Amino acid sequence: MSQPILRDHSHQQNQSDASGAQQRYLQVSDRRPADVEMARVLHTKPLSMALDPSGSAIAHWKHEPLHDVVEPMSHHVIMAYNGSMQRMERRTGRSVAIGTFRPGVLIIIPEGSSSRWDIPKPVDVVQLYLPHAVLKRVADEANTATPIDLVERTAHHDPITSRLILSATDVLESNEALDTLFRHQLIDLLATRLLAAHTGSPTTIQPTMGGLSPKVLLRATDRLRSDSDSDVSLAALASDAGLSRFHFCRAFKESTGLSPHAWLRQYRLEQAMSMLRDSDESVVSIAAALGYSSQTAFAAAFKKLTGETPSDWRRHKR
Repeated sequence: MSQPILRDHSHQQNQSDASGAQQRYLQVSDRRPADVEMARVLHTKPLSMALDPSGSAIAHWKHEPLHDVVEPMSHHVIMAYNGSMQRMERRTGRSVAIGTFRPGVLIIIPEGSSSRWDIPKPVDVVQLYLPHAVLKRVADEANTATPIDLVERTAHHDPITSRLILSATDVLESNEALDTLFRHQLIDLLATRLLAAHTGSPTTIQPTMGGLSPKVLLRATDRLRSDSDSDVSLAALASDAGLSRFHFCRAFKESTGLSPHAWLRQYRLEQAMSMLRDSDESVVSIAAALGYSSQTAFAAAFKKLTGETPSDWRRHKR
């Protein structure tokens, strides 16, 4: 019997990250959803989890050392590490990958694959659960013609994708419309990034040229100004414009200089400032009117953008 192959992430090539035929696959119907399998193997619950109608999800976990087999899942799982540096080992069949967990690295578990993990210390990690159908939709919308099979990665250096995944928990504001739109954009952006950097044949995605027509842009901004959360979903905005989600986001930014989420965030800030300056409504009433789950969440979001609490800003402007 041949000896195990020892790989350190600092010397891995793209091809050597893939376990290929050594991966163990089950029938799709027998695979567990990623959140279910992670809860089983980690013996805990996530600190937070945000679900998307597409079947995607983003989960933040803090868990104890892991020495177990992760069974095949029905999602691609992409993890960004958010803790102190530590060595870890991942074994698939007779292939062993040894890497170093540190900020800026990724773990990618393609759907259907299985491996044993040995992580000696507690872990703080944010995970993206991505159905293959979402990856295929984004590839189709981007008009890519290359294979879209994700490559298995073990502590792979990719600070761009890592920061994007970690931002999923950093940017949320406890405002349903803003948070939902942000997740929709982020999931599509991450899928695009994975296609470009983490498939067997990395995809070149051509930038979209040209923005929205004035009429279509007005219709989109009217939707964003709506009080109905369903009106500001990325799917509704793109459908109304007659575009795919992929092309709508790029055309909207070309026209406004902002993503749909950033535009809505700016609009809500302007609403907040107007209400604070021109009315005597309480901060808690303004927070509720703008869709925030609490006064605390509104104050934190307002201070992040202005450097002041709503009460301090109101006092200075009057």
